[in-house]
Formats: sequence, structure tokens, C-alpha cells
Amino acid sequence: MSTALVISIISAAVLYATSVLYATIGEIFSQRAGIMNLGLEGIMLMGAVSGYMVAVDRQNLGLAILTVLIVGGALGLVFAFLTVTLQADQTVAGMAMLTFGTGLSGFIGKDYCGVNANLKFEPFDIPLLSDIPVIGEALFHQDILVYAMYIIVPVSLIFIYKTRPGMILRALGENPAALDSAGYNVYGLRYVYVILGCAMTAVSGACLSLSYTNFWSDGMTSGKGWIAVALVVFASWHPMTAVLGALLFGAISIIGIDIQMYYTAIPSQFYSALPYVATMIALIFTTGNFRKKRSAAPAALCIPYDREER
Repeated sequence: MSTALVISIISAAVLYATSVLYATIGEIFSQRAGIMNLGLEGIMLMGAVSGYMVAVDRQNLGLAILTVLIVGGALGLVFAFLTVTLQADQTVAGMAMLTFGTGLSGFIGKDYCGVNANLKFEPFDIPLLSDIPVIGEALFHQDILVYAMYIIVPVSLIFIYKTRPGMILRALGENPAALDSAGYNVYGLRYVYVILGCAMTAVSGACLSLSYTNFWSDGMTSGKGWIAVALVVFASWHPMTAVLGALLFGAISIIGIDIQMYYTAIPSQFYSALPYVATMIALIFTTGNFRKKRSAAPAALCIPYDREER
């Protein structure tokens, strides 16, 4: 395998992984707060279409990302109202968000299918780092959304495990009643983390329409929202492990695309299914009961909190 091909695979895998990582990290924050959102696919589609529409109409990528964050935050506000204030079943609310986002994105984006924005986040070099052989070209010739993830992951790790707000976040998902007794606003904190998670999920969708490609098509996420949900469990709610899972997903996706060129007799659907099959296998081996290990899931995950019942 040539060096150029290795660089190409690593670079594409990192870009592909980033499109899932934003949603995964966002959902880690949300689930750490005790709220599970199964509607990531719909939110990603809303992020993808809203960002692309602004890019086409305004030719401004900064405005496009700002719009994506606002759309994701608004959807997060609705989801938090349903699950935190109204204490609706989180699984049902998530499926409702999935259906709503999928349907609405297809409706508002129908006039943008096939429309070329002639605008996307372009890769650029990081001085000195991009000169490192192989790794430099693969990791430090990327676009701003990938570089932002290089910062978000370690910051998330430090925040969750090394800061007082991070300790409060973990307590929010483990024992919200104790946190409430200590004087913290459980409802307000859950709103914050659900909105944050949904905003980051929307950026995952924008990665697909404004970075990985520069087009919009109905259903273009192709199940990546579900991959993000699976990666949260695979990673045991740990940001750094989530990176490894996303890179695995990205690498298998890219290698599958490359292999198609050499083994054309095998249906393309087989290669498309490979990353999803690999994710399921990894999930089974890391979460199965046969491991005889306690689940790392937050104890209060999916359990509505009512301060009158504490």
C-alpha cells in the first residue's frame, strides 16, 4: 500500500469520523445529565439542510454554522421541554424528534436537492504540524470543523472528569435528588446539557453537507445518528473512547469504498453495510452481559426527575 493511499485513507477517515463525533460528544453530555435522545438522526438532518440552505442563499459559511447551532438549540429546547418539564417518556420523545426532523428536513430542503452551493469548508495546513511525514498530511490538512473537534474532545474530557461543573454533571445523571438537596437546579442544568447536545448534533449534520460533501439530499445522514447513539454506549460515556469508535467507523467506511474499485463483482450495498455491521459487533463485545461487568450507564438515565417525589 503506497504512502499516498495511506494518507488518503487516514485523512478521509478523520473527516468521516468528525461527522459522527459532534453528535456523539453532544449525546454524551446529554446522557451524562440523565436524558437520552434517540432523535439524533432527525436533528442531524435538520442541521444539514438548514446549514446548506443558508450557504446556498447567503454564500456565508459562518452564518450557516450559526444557523445550524440555533436550529439545533431550538430543537434541544423543545426536546428538553418534553422530557424535563413534561417528563415525557424519553424513548417516545426521541422517536418523535426523529420523525419530525426527518420529515421537516425533507420538506424544506426539496428545492435544494441538486443545487450546488459552490461553497464548503476547505482544508488548510497547520504550520509546522502539517510538515510531519504521513501524520502531518493526514491530520493537519483538514478543515476548521475537524480542527475544532481536536479541541472539543480534550476540553470535554477535562470538563467531565477534572472540573467541579463536570462533577456536578456526573451527579446529575447518577443522583439528581442529592444534587437538588445541595441547592442545584436539576431542571435548569438538564435543559442546558440537552440543548448543548442537540446543537452539537446539528453540527454533525452540517459536517456532511458543508464539509464532507457540498450538497444536500433527503436522508443523506444514512443512519449516522444511530451510529452516534451506539458509539455513546460503546465508549461507556467517555469522550476519548468515542473518538476511537468514530475512527473505526470512519476507517471501515473509507476502506470499503476503496475496496469496491478492486472487487466490483460484490454488490456495493455490502460495502456500505460494513461500518454498521462492525459497529454492532463492537457494541456486542463491549456491552454484552457475558463480560460480567457493571454497565457504565448513568444510574438516572431515562428516569424522569420529580422533586416532589424525592
